[in-house]
Amino acid sequence: MESHLRYSMTKHIFVTGGVVSSLGKGLTSASIGLLLEQRGLSVKMQKLDPYINVDPGTMSPYQHGEVYVLDDGSETDLDLGHYERFTNSPLTRDSNYTTGQIYLSVIEKERHGEFLGKTVQVIPHITNEIKNVVKRLVDDDTDVVITEIGGTVGDIESQPFLEAIRQFSQDVGKDNCLYIHLTLVPYLKAAGELKTKPTQHSVGQLREIGIQPDILICRTEQEISREDCEKIALFCNVPIEAVIEEKDMDFSIYEVPLALKERKLDELITDRLNLSTPEANLEDWKTLLHDLRNPQQEISIAVVGKYAEHKDAYKSIYEALDHAGIHNRAQVRIVPIQSELVEREGPERLLSGFDGILIPGGFGERGIEGKVQSIRFAREREIPFFGICLGMQTACIEFGRNVVKLDGAHSTEFDKNTSHPVICLLDEQKNITDMGGTMRLGAQPCVLEEGSQAKACYQLNEISERHRHRYEFNHVYRSQFAAHGMTVSGTSPDGLLPEIVEIPEHPWFVAVQFHPEFKSKPTKSHPLFAGFIQAAVNRRASRGDSGTDQPVNEEVDALDLDPAE
Repeated sequence: MESHLRYSMTKHIFVTGGVVSSLGKGLTSASIGLLLEQRGLSVKMQKLDPYINVDPGTMSPYQHGEVYVLDDGSETDLDLGHYERFTNSPLTRDSNYTTGQIYLSVIEKERHGEFLGKTVQVIPHITNEIKNVVKRLVDDDTDVVITEIGGTVGDIESQPFLEAIRQFSQDVGKDNCLYIHLTLVPYLKAAGELKTKPTQHSVGQLREIGIQPDILICRTEQEISREDCEKIALFCNVPIEAVIEEKDMDFSIYEVPLALKERKLDELITDRLNLSTPEANLEDWKTLLHDLRNPQQEISIAVVGKYAEHKDAYKSIYEALDHAGIHNRAQVRIVPIQSELVEREGPERLLSGFDGILIPGGFGERGIEGKVQSIRFAREREIPFFGICLGMQTACIEFGRNVVKLDGAHSTEFDKNTSHPVICLLDEQKNITDMGGTMRLGAQPCVLEEGSQAKACYQLNEISERHRHRYEFNHVYRSQFAAHGMTVSGTSPDGLLPEIVEIPEHPWFVAVQFHPEFKSKPTKSHPLFAGFIQAAVNRRASRGDSGTDQPVNEEVDALDLDPAE
């Protein structure tokens, strides 16, 4: 929706969290961005993370979840995935800063003599740098900047960020700043009641810092009574209409914007910031939820990976599968399966009964052979298969070993002395020693082969997709693979770097070097995910199944998604 009105000064919304981590600040911030965009405002979004790592690129998915990659090659927090899926906010490396980046910038300035011999301190130098990164998103075309502060109020590492945003309202005027605090109102089952005291303490800590929240968003399992809302309002010094209940969604995270709309959060924000806008139009979002609630069939997809037990490690993969389900009016039952478990028990027991198998990206040797076995099972049983990044590389390893008969075919990432390096290090990576931000990252063009499955999905001659890898399919083996039935259907514009491989004789066997999951939206499924799920639907239909049977693996339960959470 185009902005109807431009304002003389960009408004700022700061979102903080209290009581406990993982309250869903990213999802809430994204929902606010969606509501404001649907009122005709131009929005930019940003997350400031308090950890000292320069970026999440070298952090374990167990610790941090997936690394979300932007077009410009920035490795960012997974919350930026929520921002892109919910809004049209243009995201760049200025959309995610860490304590490490802030301090590194200040130290570099000190080394260059920019402080003229002054003592460099947290206040004002670190806080000024934080304020500067917020101001970088301001321009004449932006009505509102939403800045999410990672961590929890009370954390030591969050204090410079909170002090910076406290000062910010003095710099730009209180009328141009809004503070939203997300907090927890826990339900004690033994007592049978909600407790407001954690919220009171959290807001008390924020006020001690010098920030009086304008709006409280209260996460809760149970509906908050009028009496409890009045208590929160009284002790936290906010009007009762600014106490917004955000009850856990029973069905889908995509209900959150509508729930906040019902609580008139968008109206409250625009009133407080003196923004005159029309009502938000959420008809597309309502249609999305209707389709999600009313699938015409059910299918099951196995996601075989190294981090299967950790939901956030493949966050965008799971979201993209759900988007494709919405597109195809299908309920997608996602079952994460440890690739090491496949090594121990075999694919027959674990993967029989699935309508599709997906191998996601990743790094490291652990579980590789389980992925190879899973791919062979999908190929030989003609089960729709989708490989992403490492999923493409393991697909090439499997095909090289079992079809082309290249004994010991492998990736040099895992076996430097392999006799058949079907996967090898990119030429541009051979002299790189630093680990952070040094891979082939961000948007890269890809030319599609006429008549390919990929071309049929995209309906384009050339595409742009986001990458995050150091290794590639060794083009030396390209002709051998083609002679045995695996074709390269997408390449870099110069034709040298294979980006997509397919098996045309297979019902649907597509593997890509890039990460299409980063460009999927609930309102617009990514073409490859849509094609994969359509193939899975076709397989289920061809088997004459009712849609109620389950895979034979009894020990692995479906991922407990909302769906998409």
